[in-house]
Amino acid sequence: MKRRFLILVIFLAVMAQPAIPQQAPEPMSKNQVTALVKAGMDTPALVKLIHDHGIGFDLTDDYLQELTKAGAKEPVIQALRAAKPKPLTQEQVLELVTGHVPSERAEELVKQHGIDFLPDEEYLQTLRLAGADDKLTAAVHEAGKTAMTEVVVATSANAEIFLDAEPQGHANAQGDLSMRAKLGDHVLKVTLAGKKDFEQHFSVVLVQTTRIEANLIDLPTSIQVQTLPGARVALDNASRGRTDANGQLTINDVVPGAHEVRVTAEGKKDFHQNITVLAGKETMIDAPLADIKAPIAAVRVHENPKDGLKYVWIPPWTFVMGCSPGDYECNPDERPSHQVKITKGFWMGQTEVTAGAYKRFAAATGRRIPSALTANSGSGAEVMPVVKVSWYDANDYCTWTGGRLPTEAQWEYAARGGSTEARYGNLDDVAWYNHNSAGQAHPVVQKRVNAFGLFDMLGNVWEWVADWYDDTYYRNSPAHDPSGPANGVFHVLRGGSWNNFPANVRVSARIRDNPANSGFDSGFRCERETDIP
Repeated sequence: MKRRFLILVIFLAVMAQPAIPQQAPEPMSKNQVTALVKAGMDTPALVKLIHDHGIGFDLTDDYLQELTKAGAKEPVIQALRAAKPKPLTQEQVLELVTGHVPSERAEELVKQHGIDFLPDEEYLQTLRLAGADDKLTAAVHEAGKTAMTEVVVATSANAEIFLDAEPQGHANAQGDLSMRAKLGDHVLKVTLAGKKDFEQHFSVVLVQTTRIEANLIDLPTSIQVQTLPGARVALDNASRGRTDANGQLTINDVVPGAHEVRVTAEGKKDFHQNITVLAGKETMIDAPLADIKAPIAAVRVHENPKDGLKYVWIPPWTFVMGCSPGDYECNPDERPSHQVKITKGFWMGQTEVTAGAYKRFAAATGRRIPSALTANSGSGAEVMPVVKVSWYDANDYCTWTGGRLPTEAQWEYAARGGSTEARYGNLDDVAWYNHNSAGQAHPVVQKRVNAFGLFDMLGNVWEWVADWYDDTYYRNSPAHDPSGPANGVFHVLRGGSWNNFPANVRVSARIRDNPANSGFDSGFRCERETDIP
């Protein structure tokens, strides 16, 4: 009986605190909770009391241990952990004023409980008219500045979330993130790789959960294809047009995911590649188009009675001129790679013009013999490639034989021998260059021939060709039988020499020189488009 009476007394003491609106009951003190536990108050009833009133003190581990020793059950401990003063609503604060609660007490309650709204000037004026003094209205104003609410952002998993430019963390696997925000105006920003940033301005005026759906949209993505000029490009069997003069085509607004790219051109094997396009990323595709095998039959060889050298027949065909697929040593003047059609077959000197052949030309024409006829003073000088000849010397020689210097396009087509590689064979097998030449040229017909039956198209000596040099010529080169610029200052040499590093001993490598110069490792070979009698 005594125990029941004690509980009743304490309960009444709790309920008898100075009047405040019923929706905001006076929070319980530490002594009140302890007294009710020690008095043996029923656990569910005590839990409800804590829930309804909240607590007005800081909860410490020492106090909880003390309370447990006094007989508090786990539900009471959990209720205390969850308890906090409930914020006052607009109506409750106004009731404090109109209910004639002393100003100091009302101010205390506002500071203790906080408020669940953002007071504007109109509301503060209403309080003043109802009788609130400056201290109370100032307390309400300050409470609004510190009032916090929960903001839940629903977006993509692992997206990073910023509130007013401050990082708040990453969304969980379900795409959610909960954070606390003060009442007022805010800026939400959500970012994720491959997605367009989400940004939204929002305002919070009440302490209640605000949920924002931040749907992230995939960034636009594209595919850039690099191949031959004029090639046709299809994506997933739908035509996307032709490449430009530089062999490029950009496909925009591609849906992220798996796709097939197909590139086709006349006389070339189709190129196709399965790719996975990532959102917000540009995917680069290098699409080399291999020649459909050139029509290389049995090598036809004729000897030209004029100079005593052998010539081989090169049939007409279409090939890709310029930087070879996968060749990372190309210079800018070897680009862009471009398709060239050789419309007429021609005879090409099987070897570089030899010192012996040039002597026959000099004897027949009264031409001066170069001061250093060959770059090798050793044995076999007659079958060494002639050097120290200018472009004019080489051009006159070829005219004497009934032919001319080959164009760059003819020379490269013949040098490739149907191959799309940077070299038509292993370099040591097909060419003399600075790693194997012992510092000098070598007799012709010592290295392996290419598929057309030509020797030393790479290495041994540089070879003059007919074309003037222009480092940008490939950008506008004709598709059929290009013959080079109409004029210029320098002429082109091709093929590399015994004195060069491998980077210059490639079928697409080009250098230039003054046509009057006669280099110690510069020679030539001739071509003719008529049958050799």
